[in-house]
Amino acid sequence: MDGDDLPSRHVTNRGNTMKSIRHKAATAGALAVLALGGTLAATTPASAATAGAYNGACGKGYEVFMETPIQSSQRTVAATTYVAYSSADKQWCAVTVRNKPGARVFMEVTLDTWPTGNHPARDAGSYTTYAGPVYKDLPEPGQCMTWSGSIDIYYNSDQGLCP
Repeated sequence: MDGDDLPSRHVTNRGNTMKSIRHKAATAGALAVLALGGTLAATTPASAATAGAYNGACGKGYEVFMETPIQSSQRTVAATTYVAYSSADKQWCAVTVRNKPGARVFMEVTLDTWPTGNHPARDAGSYTTYAGPVYKDLPEPGQCMTWSGSIDIYYNSDQGLCP
């Protein structure tokens, strides 16, 4: 029910006063979303990804579904773990990509099923650009994917993407 459908007992003046109330409510809602936007979740849908950040390491036909930023102690993003899926291969893939390639540094990426996974696909080592890719088959019904990434001493993980 929008404001025009409200019973007359709720609206004393359907003219400019109602428009003003709607405008103020919309403005307050938009400001609240902007204020909380950076704190709602550590993982964001792929549509919110920074253009060009994913490097295509999973291969042809993989579409990024999630990204998990890894923040440094200065609260800047040092790397991002991307989770991608191929409907042709029916596999999930994860890769941790460094934001600024440089000297070799410890990097890691893991991908597993949850809650019963105990055999993660893992790649760890000293890399200049990215760790991975690692692959796992589509999880069974009732299971989800869990992933993590690290660069140097910084780490982040998440789970989701349940069939």
